[in-house]
Amino acid sequence: MRSRTALAASGGAVLVGLIAASWAAGYALGEPVPAAIASSTAPVAAASTPAVTASAKPTPTATRTRTAAPVARTCSVAAAARDPRLHSFQGQVRNARTGEVLFDRGGSKASRAASVMKVLTSAAALEVLGPDHRLTTKVVQGSRAGEIVLVGGGDPTLSRTPAGTTTAYAGAPHLSTLARQVKAAWKAKHPGQRITRIVLDASYFGGPTWQPTWDLKERRLGSTPKITALMVDGDRANPALNTSPRGSDPIGRAGAAFASYFGGGVTVVRGTAPSGAAVLGTVRSQPVGTLVQQELIVSDNTIAEALARVTAIEAGAGNTFSAIDAAVVPALQAYGIAPTGVRVVDGSGLSDDNRIPPSYLTKLFVKVLHRSGGLGPVFDGLPIAGRTGSLAYSDRFSGAASRADGKVRAKTGWIDSGYTLAGIIRAKDGTPLTFAFYALGPPIVSSTAKQALDSLTADVWSCGKRLSNR
Repeated sequence: MRSRTALAASGGAVLVGLIAASWAAGYALGEPVPAAIASSTAPVAAASTPAVTASAKPTPTATRTRTAAPVARTCSVAAAARDPRLHSFQGQVRNARTGEVLFDRGGSKASRAASVMKVLTSAAALEVLGPDHRLTTKVVQGSRAGEIVLVGGGDPTLSRTPAGTTTAYAGAPHLSTLARQVKAAWKAKHPGQRITRIVLDASYFGGPTWQPTWDLKERRLGSTPKITALMVDGDRANPALNTSPRGSDPIGRAGAAFASYFGGGVTVVRGTAPSGAAVLGTVRSQPVGTLVQQELIVSDNTIAEALARVTAIEAGAGNTFSAIDAAVVPALQAYGIAPTGVRVVDGSGLSDDNRIPPSYLTKLFVKVLHRSGGLGPVFDGLPIAGRTGSLAYSDRFSGAASRADGKVRAKTGWIDSGYTLAGIIRAKDGTPLTFAFYALGPPIVSSTAKQALDSLTADVWSCGKRLSNR
């Protein structure tokens, strides 16, 4: 049985570092594919006149061309796809080497995809922001004597714990580091004067702070905070745990934690920074490429929403939930796959109103497989069945489905109205496949749907290129 205890305690910090090693040890999915599949452009025609060298031998007049025999696609997963635990099922499987669709059940229908949405959020962030972009939190000089302004830059990983402490987010910046910078800069600029007032500026993100279609239980159960540009530790009660209850005032929690570094008698208020104010201190998040991996491995809603919002801002679409679709969908065009039917309501996939066709995902995962267009961090962040992240829990790829352990790299998804699984399979016969499977409600879908998804995926692994659509 695989335990989730270590995951919860470490926040996936170690797992992200182990992904490349465990994948390379027995499951390297880096095979090249024909240009027609790997590239967004049309295949390039072969040169009409091949080069001839002086030593070339005459070519016989009659040649025999040997053509590979067609594969008999006789391996059916139809029974597994009809499992009643899958409720209303949609899915598609694609041969990543040839681009051929091997299996399809409603693959072109755009439906809610739960946390598989994070793959699209990540792809858009990598395109718009780039893998080296960092989210910045800074402190600037205030407009009155003794005043400083803490300016949120959308980094949910910023921690209230002392520097050197491990949190749910490996390599996170710390308020203690920022406070130390500010004290030194303040002493140099204002010798003998105390800091008596801290203004909290979270104006980088617009409201509302909670997507209207989200269930409020997500905050109580500990998966999702209110989305603000200034927060610490994803607004967790316990900074070390991935899943921990979130509060009602992320900005206030961050402000109180920061004020504690400046002694008593400090007033904390909300406001905005003066234009052009002198910077007193700065800390930065891990690069976006790393944040993507931290987000995907344990399906972190907080990082996903931060990336979606910053992507919208930097794309010039706006700073609210309503701006995300206008930024993400155009950004996805850069990967050469038309995002037909895609609708993005949030970055995490929590909303029932998100829409992605399985067929779009099977195409995008071919790009991810080959790390095309800078999508390497998405590949590196995908959980591996039986090995890492949200596919290493004891209820995933268990029993007979464990035969595909180490051979499936995929993003999990769950909301009340559906379970989803989508990603890449190295089949038993060595064929690289991409897939997207949805088990969708009536409103509430039993958690047993994920076992049915795993069983179906393992069956596809067994079939490989012989997979039948019958």
